[in-house]
Amino acid sequence: MAIEDVTQIIGDALFTILKTALPVLLVSLCVGLIVSIFQTVTSIQEQTLTFVPKVIAIFLTLTLIGNWMLNNILTYIDGLWGNFAVYIR
Repeated sequence: MAIEDVTQIIGDALFTILKTALPVLLVSLCVGLIVSIFQTVTSIQEQTLTFVPKVIAIFLTLTLIGNWMLNNILTYIDGLWGNFAVYIR
């Protein structure tokens, strides 16, 4: 197995992780920003106020796109195992 193969595997893995996690992270970021703006406007300084909306938003996001996320990961793993004979030479 050459260095180029290892670099390609690592690059594909990092891209798959980023592509899979990005929707959930963006939803969490947007909900946190909206709640922070609401806290600033209303002068509410409760630290736990952001927790519940973020959890609900992340749960809904995982419910809606969880199948897509799982398919991304499985596609990567299938490709990795499909080329296993090439990697062990």
